[in-house]
Amino acid sequence: MRREDIKNIIEAVMFAYSEPITIEELNNIINEELSRKEIEIMLNSLIDEYKENNRGIQIIRLENKYQMTTNKDYSEFIKKVLEPKKKKSLSQATLETLTIIAYKQPITKVEIEEIRGVKCDRVVQVLLENELIKEAGRLEKIGKPIIYKTTDEFLKLLSIETLEDLPPLEENQELKTEDK
Repeated sequence: MRREDIKNIIEAVMFAYSEPITIEELNNIINEELSRKEIEIMLNSLIDEYKENNRGIQIIRLENKYQMTTNKDYSEFIKKVLEPKKKKSLSQATLETLTIIAYKQPITKVEIEEIRGVKCDRVVQVLLENELIKEAGRLEKIGKPIIYKTTDEFLKLLSIETLEDLPPLEENQELKTEDK
C-alpha cells in the first residue's frame, strides 16, 4: 500500500473514531507492517498540513494518543451548532389535544375532535413531529382509524414515570366522550 493511502486511512479512521487513539491501535487497523516511527511521521505530516492551511479541523496529541478535533479558532461557530435548540412552545390547542390524549388514550382523531369540537389534523401532526404521541395501532372499525397514545418523551417532558402520576381530573374538568 502506498504511503499516501496509509496517511489517508489514518485521517479517515481518526475522523470516524472521534476518540483519542494510539499509534499501536492505528497500526492494528491499517494491518501493515509499519514501524511506530513511520506512523508517527505520517501523523506529524497530517498535523502540519492542517496547521499550514489553517483548516477547520486539526489533530492534537494527548500524551501517547492522537485525536482529530475542531480548530479552536472556530469554536464560536461550533457552539452555535451544538447548543441545544430551543424547542418551540406548544400552542394552547396543541396542549389541549395532548391532555385529551394523555387522559383518554388510546384514542382516535375523531374522538379527540368530538371532545374539542374542532378539527385537529395539524395539531396531531405537531405532536407526532415532537414525538409526544405515537400511533398505537388501528381500531377494528370501518375505516380502521389510527389510535394514538403518549410516548416516553411525553413522560420525560412532564418529569413523571408513569401515566398514573398525572394529576387526577377534577369533576368539572372531566373529559366527555362516549365509552369505547
